[in-house]
Amino acid sequence: MSERAAPFYCPYCGDEDLRPSEEGGHGSWECASCCRAFSLKFLGLLSPHSSTSGGPSDGNRD
Repeated sequence: MSERAAPFYCPYCGDEDLRPSEEGGHGSWECASCCRAFSLKFLGLLSPHSSTSGGPSDGNRD
């Protein structure tokens, strides 16, 4: 079985000094640089034809 993916950098300050958070539970991380805690959650895979960009191809007109 493979290891779970871990974040490479803090989404707030960009530092790489991250540690798993014991208080936050599964998927929670702490940044030692900016003293922030955050969590990550895998939502699932997108279908090849779905679009989340909301760009010109979404069919909505102003």
